[in-house]
Amino acid sequence: MSNEQILGLITGLVFGFLMQKGRVIRFEKQIGALLIKDMTIFKFMLSAILVGMVGVYILYDMGITTLSHKPMNVGAVVIGGILFGIGWAVMGFCPGTSSAALGEGRLHAIFAVLGMLVGAAIFAELYPFFSSTVVAWQDFGKIGMQDALGISHWVIIPIFWAAAIGLFFLFEKKGL
Repeated sequence: MSNEQILGLITGLVFGFLMQKGRVIRFEKQIGALLIKDMTIFKFMLSAILVGMVGVYILYDMGITTLSHKPMNVGAVVIGGILFGIGWAVMGFCPGTSSAALGEGRLHAIFAVLGMLVGAAIFAELYPFFSSTVVAWQDFGKIGMQDALGISHWVIIPIFWAAAIGLFFLFEKKGL
């Protein structure tokens, strides 16, 4: 096992542990998020994004890692988002929480994990068709937010943090 694989395993285990401790893999939290009545999952993921964005860009600026953006493709994002939403609504799990729930011993989550695997296999088989249709819709290329806005990521990050903290306060005020 390589160092990258070991680091990935450790990171995944820590993230799964934190999801379990944060109770974001609980059914009532999933339904609350879908009904926009409980923002626990959103706050959890937003916290992970805030920490991750700073960590990734520190590593990038130090030359320790490189960034490899996926192409910003409108068709793929819209269809992927719809499929993600349908899967979450039907199963009551998103990909991360289904894996964590399975790791916690909730065997019904196996259906969500199997659904992801079957979906990935179908996508792989149909990719030639998708590449000439869905993927061809309005492809903006491999861009990041700083590329699109033409400003440094260290300007965007504090703005994003301020907006996120504002959302946290709003959610708490509203009891979400």
